[in-house]
Amino acid sequence: MIQRRPFAMPGQRIGLLGGSFDPPHPGHLHITSRALKAAALDRVWWLVSPGNPLKERGPAELDRRVAAARALVGRHPRVEVTDIERHLGSPYTANTLMQLHKRYPGVRFVWLMGADNLANFHRWERWERIIETVPMLVLARPHEQLRAGLSPAARRYARLRVPETAATGLGRDGRPGWALLTGPMSPHSSTEIRGTGAWG
Repeated sequence: MIQRRPFAMPGQRIGLLGGSFDPPHPGHLHITSRALKAAALDRVWWLVSPGNPLKERGPAELDRRVAAARALVGRHPRVEVTDIERHLGSPYTANTLMQLHKRYPGVRFVWLMGADNLANFHRWERWERIIETVPMLVLARPHEQLRAGLSPAARRYARLRVPETAATGLGRDGRPGWALLTGPMSPHSSTEIRGTGAWG
């Protein structure tokens, strides 16, 4: 599959929702919609990852996941599905962000992730560099709020946390910071969908 590079203009604020999307589901759309509104983002890119270094089981074939994500997103004017990570030469988010900053000078990126990922964020490669250099919006996931708020990353970087009412400022001044967004949550889970056999 030939993938064109996503387009962004200097000054735009782009949310990056990374993950395996194995499979993509309405919960991904839900947190994307919430992030667009809460952080007043110009666009959100879904970064469909070739694989997750923290998971022993590999995901479904990448082109299949990209096609499924695009079918789910449809013609949403502010959401783009991309497999750009496969071309950046590393499975690690820290490297992805470094490469994106080089390729898109002047674009303000905001990393988006579910609260379940914040709970395990301290296990990510160069996680301190990510949180110290890239604004992050953490979105509510069922049964994960307390664990996320008490996670090693949340405790260590409590000084960078901003109220969720200030999420619209993430990425505007180039400074790091993160917010934990509460509110309505989607019950959908890729793990549960795979467990039903519906994804195959």
